[in-house]
Amino acid sequence: MSEYHTKRAAEILQTIKYATLATVTPDGKPWNSPVAHEYDDRLNIYWFSDKEGQHSKNVRANENVFIVIYDSTVPEGKGEGVYMEATVTELTDPDEILRVRKIKKGEDYEGKPDDFLDGAVRRVYMATPHRIYMNDAEIKDGVFIRDFKVAVTKQDVIDNLRHG
Repeated sequence: MSEYHTKRAAEILQTIKYATLATVTPDGKPWNSPVAHEYDDRLNIYWFSDKEGQHSKNVRANENVFIVIYDSTVPEGKGEGVYMEATVTELTDPDEILRVRKIKKGEDYEGKPDDFLDGAVRRVYMATPHRIYMNDAEIKDGVFIRDFKVAVTKQDVIDNLRHG
């Protein structure tokens, strides 16, 4: 782990608004979905999705996911991403749903948690990261050799988000 990787992970989380969510269908097939995400001060990742979307069905059947938040805005060969092994839960507590909506919409948000409960189409999902990595590359004499993952600690990323 390096200070660079931790700092860069925080920068990516602050600037990249889409995450790729890797799940597995009930019959064992891989499934990737881009989701607009938010995060909180504990580094939980949130998104709002149709409860009948394939990735929503997948996380109900298997809570284990892999999330990549990748900065693809840079030139080829310079992209960096945050990789997370996580577990997902669907939020059902109205106060928690309201808290997450305020993260997304601002403290003045006055919507109803019922928009994401019971008969509503969309749900709020929370991924709790257990392992976090950044990608890096081995380059020899200016030639790309391989890429690899560097572990970063959740607390160090949180500290960088708080203190920049």
